[in-house]
Amino acid sequence: MVVHENFQMCNVTNRKILDQLKEDKPQVTFSCQADEKACNFQFWVDQKESFYCALNNCTWSANNDYDRNSTSYECENVKCQCMPGRMLCGEDGSLDIGDFLREQIKGPASFSCVSTEGGSSDDGCHFHEPEMDGLIKNVFGDESISLTCDSGECLAETEVPGYQRPVKKINTPLIAGVIAGCALFVVAIILLVWILSRRAYSRYGPINLGDDSDSEADKLMADHKPAALFFEKVSYTLNGKQILSGIQGVAQPGQLMAIMGASGAGKTTFLDILARKNKRGTVEGDFYVNGEKVSDPDFRSVVGFVDQEDTMLPTLTVHETILDSALLRLPRDMSYSAKEQKAYEVEKQLGIYSIRDQLIGSEEGNVRGISGGERRRVGIARELVNSPSILFLDEPTSGLDAFNAFNVVESLVTLAKNYNRTIVFTIHQPRSNIVALFDQLILLAKGKTVYSGEFSKCQNYFDQIGYSCPPGFNIADYLVDLTMHAGTDHSAIFADGLVSDRDPRGSQTVSSSIRAVKSVTSASNISTENGSSDDPPNSLLRPKHRRHDSVKQRQDRQLFTRKRSNLTDLPGTPRTEDEVQSAPDDSPGKNNQQWLKLSRRSGQNTEQDDPHLLPPAANGNGSGLDMLVTSYLESDVAKSLQNDIRAAISSANAANGTDQPYVTGGAQGYKRIGWIRQFGILSRRTWRNLYRNPMLMLTHYAMAISLAVLSGFLFYGLTDDIKGFQNRLGLFFFVLALFGFSTLTSLNVFGSERLLFVRERANGYYAPITYFAARVFFDIVPLRLIPPILMGCIVYPMVGLVPAWSEFFKFILVIVLFNLAAAAICLFIGIVFKDGGVANLIGSLVMLFSLLFAGLLLNHNAIPKSLLWLQDLSIFHYGFEALIVNEVKYLTLVDHKYGLDIEVPGASILSSFGFDNSALWHDVLGLAIFSSAFIVLAYGAMHLLLIEKR
Repeated sequence: MVVHENFQMCNVTNRKILDQLKEDKPQVTFSCQADEKACNFQFWVDQKESFYCALNNCTWSANNDYDRNSTSYECENVKCQCMPGRMLCGEDGSLDIGDFLREQIKGPASFSCVSTEGGSSDDGCHFHEPEMDGLIKNVFGDESISLTCDSGECLAETEVPGYQRPVKKINTPLIAGVIAGCALFVVAIILLVWILSRRAYSRYGPINLGDDSDSEADKLMADHKPAALFFEKVSYTLNGKQILSGIQGVAQPGQLMAIMGASGAGKTTFLDILARKNKRGTVEGDFYVNGEKVSDPDFRSVVGFVDQEDTMLPTLTVHETILDSALLRLPRDMSYSAKEQKAYEVEKQLGIYSIRDQLIGSEEGNVRGISGGERRRVGIARELVNSPSILFLDEPTSGLDAFNAFNVVESLVTLAKNYNRTIVFTIHQPRSNIVALFDQLILLAKGKTVYSGEFSKCQNYFDQIGYSCPPGFNIADYLVDLTMHAGTDHSAIFADGLVSDRDPRGSQTVSSSIRAVKSVTSASNISTENGSSDDPPNSLLRPKHRRHDSVKQRQDRQLFTRKRSNLTDLPGTPRTEDEVQSAPDDSPGKNNQQWLKLSRRSGQNTEQDDPHLLPPAANGNGSGLDMLVTSYLESDVAKSLQNDIRAAISSANAANGTDQPYVTGGAQGYKRIGWIRQFGILSRRTWRNLYRNPMLMLTHYAMAISLAVLSGFLFYGLTDDIKGFQNRLGLFFFVLALFGFSTLTSLNVFGSERLLFVRERANGYYAPITYFAARVFFDIVPLRLIPPILMGCIVYPMVGLVPAWSEFFKFILVIVLFNLAAAAICLFIGIVFKDGGVANLIGSLVMLFSLLFAGLLLNHNAIPKSLLWLQDLSIFHYGFEALIVNEVKYLTLVDHKYGLDIEVPGASILSSFGFDNSALWHDVLGLAIFSSAFIVLAYGAMHLLLIEKR
């Protein structure tokens, strides 16, 4: 078939001709031109032309069947010419057919070919001309010149006869099936979440305990070294301000040490220091465990710490929270059933067994959780389940009613007494039945020690220094109010608003009417004497007939006036007014102290001075706190405590055979479970948190499917022309922008659990890398891996991208790697910036910056050479270039201009846009490097930055 001009190269197959020519190969070329309707027939011997024939007035036809093709060329006129001196034309005296060709060959002539599928005897070509056929028959014995030919014509694709430009066919059933499959996947996820959430949170059933489970638990509780905690000269300075100073004490195994004091006294700060928490300021002092100095890591391995503010996952149940703590922190060789039994025992001990299947909940959550008091007990249970040698608790009774507060402290007593543990906790004005459980007491005021020693000796000590707790009064309330009173500047505030300054003759003050005093004995039984030689100047006080003796002032005076009858001659302690009057005139006490006169009348206390004046401050410095601190430091209680510390250190040194109190490994905890088991437990916890709060996951899936359908509808059936190329650019840009900005949710991967991780890490729950791996795994798989796959499976067939499996899988690979890279960057930003608003702003700016250098908004060749390196930092550039090269590189795009179809190779257009046609795998590698690098950087930031600093 001839379109413009075709060519056929043929080998002669006549047997006699081949024999005659021997090694010289006979060949024929046959070509036709459609415009001139003419053909040429040339005969060659040994690649040298022997003769040729020009044929005109030619027609041709083709007959194509299922298994047979045939073509036929018919020409009316033939004119042949011999090439002189060539074979068959007189070469070396051989046969010369020149005259025959010129005079006899006139036409008509035909050239016909047959080709059959599988081959047949009819296959081949034949050249017929009456006179030529006669010559062949007479000389060689054949009917005509027989040939085998290869033919062809150089044509554009569109010039092939019968060609129609292919129209892309969208596989509608495939698209419908993919969309339905993705929708069913989301429905299955929703049903799974619904089933898991509706199912009872506890399906534990009976605990299958082995024969040795009880022995394991008993061994855990009994096989440990009791830890006595000694400390002295404890001081703490923050930003140049002295917060704590000169605190000492002893906490023995089997005892409860209570740290009391008013708000701001430094209780929590002191407890943090005892527990070896990381503090922002400077800590000084000596700390000993059983008389030995122990390294911080070893010390933390044998202690537990319960914070005042509970931090737990709201989507876990009470039992799951406690059990996870047990599984992570109890010895690695302890069986699962024994650990679970331990969790149940603690739940029963703290009275939370009945709520073990309830969710923890939160104020922001949709599901109501447990109460505040119950949360407090769950927080304590998380530490009790580990049975630490020393347990520190910060306000364990806060938020609890009186009954539950007593139960909590009673459980601490049980742990201390029955299992020889050391309990140290802060508490604020406990009720009397709780106070009765104390073994040791440290009373703080403004960071100074008012009392530190055995609680049983506390009341006797304060009686000796002149501050007796009234009968029936809670001594804890009395002592805390005493420290507040002693630490307050006693300027009198009268009913008419006049404030009394200190008398130049002494240090008499009047109680402030704004101080709160707890329940006290009625002040109605107090009688006073009007008038005193030590009254404040009349110019500062209201006339006595106008002054009112308030109940509050009389209560303060009754409670906190130092009683002369109970005083002992303690060095440096203030004296009563009688003692001052009897002292020499140059006595400092007489010059600086003016005390109220006290006496007994009929078994009742009667004030002998102005009823409006309370005891003066110590040493005339405006505060009685220094007097209380000095009294304690010079008391027998403090000296006995110091002797106990010295004795413990000496005993430990003698046992170790050294004069140095530092012994490495003096206290060591259990061997915890390995990283793999930690990862498994944390993964299960993270999965529970994910499916019980599924909105984020389901939103990602719904967004991926709905936007995939929308994109497929908008870009449906992309054409292979310039408009189609533009639409491809827009589609890929939209997909990348969608996933790039949706990964901003990774900013909160650690933000929501930052405080939980910091505290659990500080308490030694797990290695940071296992928590990081679990969190990242359950962020990557459900949120970063599945959504791009869902969207890619829908978009790819709907828009009609290259219908090849290799290109499809490359497309999915690129968008998944891009999603991971963007998520890793946001993860790193979310860890580095604690503030959510700042992190969101930085993440958005990073994405916009990367978007600018993608290659669509700014041509590669337009970027200044000095700034080209910025494009190498753009994940959008890697993703966008990889997607467009994968799609367009081997396409031929058609541009319709002026009635013509101009075909342009896709690679040429990509080059004009500044894309590298060979950069596909380079871009894939770049995305993989970004993903891996920022995941490593995120872990490094978490490891270095998320450290507890108090």
